[in-house]
Amino acid sequence: MSTAINLVSFEKLFSFSKNVFLAMGCPEEDANLAANVLLSADLRGVDSHGVARLIGYVRLWEAGRINPTPNIKVIHETPSTATIDGDAGLGLVVAPKAMQIAIDKSENVGSGWVSVKNSNHYGIAGYHAMMALQHDMIGLSMTNASPLVSPTFSKERLLGTNPIAMAIPAGKEPAFVADFATTTAANGKLEILQRKQEDAPIGWVQDNVGNPSTDAAALKSGGALLPLGSDRVRSSHKGFCLGSMVDILSAVLSGAGYGPWAPPFVSFLPLPEDPVGEGLGHFFGAMRVDAFRPKEDFKSHMDNWIQRFKNAETVEGQERVLIPGTPEREIEHSRRTEGIPVLTPVIKDLEEVGKKFSLVL
Repeated sequence: MSTAINLVSFEKLFSFSKNVFLAMGCPEEDANLAANVLLSADLRGVDSHGVARLIGYVRLWEAGRINPTPNIKVIHETPSTATIDGDAGLGLVVAPKAMQIAIDKSENVGSGWVSVKNSNHYGIAGYHAMMALQHDMIGLSMTNASPLVSPTFSKERLLGTNPIAMAIPAGKEPAFVADFATTTAANGKLEILQRKQEDAPIGWVQDNVGNPSTDAAALKSGGALLPLGSDRVRSSHKGFCLGSMVDILSAVLSGAGYGPWAPPFVSFLPLPEDPVGEGLGHFFGAMRVDAFRPKEDFKSHMDNWIQRFKNAETVEGQERVLIPGTPEREIEHSRRTEGIPVLTPVIKDLEEVGKKFSLVL
């Protein structure tokens, strides 16, 4: 069963989202930043992390789990590293501010590394990694998330979707931007399938006893998302390893809640009774290209790398090899001019949010 799609302009969605964050008590600068990070997901085609999530942030705020006026501070620091306490702020605000600290440190000493605790869901990982591009730096961004993923051979939910993003500048060619969950699919994609009343592909989820399932709502009955690879035969242990590395760098290193102690995104689930840390954790890196070789040399060879891979001979029936970041860039171009497709159930969620704050979409 399909669900109707509505085209809404970026400007309209941005204004509405910003006003919601203002109504939650965010300062003007933070509300603007949060809306920008949130809408970057919709623009790049990552609909699971854009305005569809807005109602979730509002509900977390209503539950007292988001601080709209956080005192974001550095609690440990060296010339190239820092640990930040996000003071339960919106991850959409805490994360870009932390990434900026990594960039500033990289300007000074060649690379910067920042771990964050006591934060919340930070939107798409790619936004923060891409902040480094305008400084001729390589950007790295990752975060842990609600425990919805079972390690290989387990039926327990111990990890989040734990995305990784890396942005690498080029010269004449567009930047290389890889942004992916360490699971076969992100939870947001299941939520979209639920709104469309469609099944999940086999390999995305398992049921509560560990059997493969196509139920897009399997998580609601005790099921779990699967690590990248889906099962052991298809190397799910590698997805488990990637997700674990993100969890350790983002949360164990910073002092955030890790593994099954990571706080859930949905407000109706309780926080862990035996917490091992504070909030969600993120990890950011920025590396100056010219700390390794002259940046123009690097950019020239990145262009050469990209061009060679773009021109790779394709298998029959396939049009081209896609360089990471290309589909998202093309989607953003069309959505800025034609509008952003929003499912009717999401429109209804936004209207519900609007009623809370006397706002009209």
